[in-house]
Amino acid sequence: MGAALAGLTVVTVNPALRRDEAAHVLRNSNAAAVFHVDEYRGSDLTTCLDEIADQTPNLRTKIRLDRWDEFCARGHSSTPLPEVRPDDVAQIQYTSGTTGTPKGAVLRHRSLVNNSRLSFAHRLSSVHAAPLVHAMPLFHTAGSVLLTLGSVQTQSTQVLMPTFKPDLQLALIESERSVLFGGVPTMLRAMLDHKDFERTDLSSVTVALSGGAVVEHTLVEEVEARVGVPFVILYGQTECSPTITMTHPDDAPEVRATTVGRALPGVEVKLVDPADPNRAVVTGEVGEVCTRGFHVMAGYHDNPGQTADAIDSDGWLHTGDLASMDRNGNLRVVGRIKDMIIRGGENIYPSEVEAATLEHEAVAEAAVVGIPDDYWGEELAAFVKLRTGVLADPGQLEGFLATKIARHKVPRHWHFVDEFPLTASGKILKTKLKDLARDGDCGVVSQ
Repeated sequence: MGAALAGLTVVTVNPALRRDEAAHVLRNSNAAAVFHVDEYRGSDLTTCLDEIADQTPNLRTKIRLDRWDEFCARGHSSTPLPEVRPDDVAQIQYTSGTTGTPKGAVLRHRSLVNNSRLSFAHRLSSVHAAPLVHAMPLFHTAGSVLLTLGSVQTQSTQVLMPTFKPDLQLALIESERSVLFGGVPTMLRAMLDHKDFERTDLSSVTVALSGGAVVEHTLVEEVEARVGVPFVILYGQTECSPTITMTHPDDAPEVRATTVGRALPGVEVKLVDPADPNRAVVTGEVGEVCTRGFHVMAGYHDNPGQTADAIDSDGWLHTGDLASMDRNGNLRVVGRIKDMIIRGGENIYPSEVEAATLEHEAVAEAAVVGIPDDYWGEELAAFVKLRTGVLADPGQLEGFLATKIARHKVPRHWHFVDEFPLTASGKILKTKLKDLARDGDCGVVSQ
């Protein structure tokens, strides 16, 4: 808030980043100052900053947060604040970097304030003037924009968790009387499966909220049945400040469970043929999601080439996501263009296979990736986390899926995992799964 008033640009940095990763963010953003703690999860951040000094020549000031009072004493109350305009840069937010070097999305004040207002304050009337317990990291837009600026605009109280722990979040929801049951899908699943769930008082909760990854309809239906509140899904990406579409608590149950809702006010969405971006697809046909409006980033910091690749001459941001749209404007996301599997000339969307797999009573979480195959070009590999105390083998799952989806979509390779590799924002790292499947070293229970 202080940086916004002072006309400074905030660059949030995940403290779990390693030395070279942190150096890239600080160097690429031309950061002049950094606020930091001394230590995070066993990593000495003070030493890390000293070690990357030669890689970050513009970084001239380091402020330790345990010396906050000393920092404040150096200021002058008579220094006038500059005029900050709606289209000035507020934040450079680096993408999760699951597919390469993170890129810095340049986000404006207008984009962040309006996105949080239209997605959080306008569509979630039950969260106004109420406690909100959550563990979403503040170094991503879900935490720093939606939940922070959203709670300010709804006069709500954030109860922040430094890291996600299912038992702690459940306990805080009860003790703080949180109206929110929220998190990325992996967080919600962890709370539902925790031994404390059934004895936690969730009577204060009025809405469940998720996004950041594909939310399967089975999870939506289970949360609504066990928590007893409507489930709302947000869809977007960092480059969109971040929300593009959103379901509404009053939507029909099928819409809440199987779509990511309609575009926010002032947001345009169209679906185009990935092979011919000049052709818009028809209702019900799968195409790449493109969006235009106040929410779209100014571009990637110091990278005009990648900016031009992402935003076309008419201002449409090409998200790389594949979806279909119904007659009411509700989107159904089927996956990423880069994740689409082409097996023997057939296009297969992993999300469809994952959704079918999750319908099996033994499956808690599932992720499907494509791996090279000499005959088919690509073959499907499924990673599955089973529910506690329940067993299943590949033959059972293949037989189950054969009744749900076409034979050519049934995975031929199965890996059973205790945990999934995740990004800091809770998304499954499919690039890591592909590497593990190709190498045959999945760190999993072999069945």
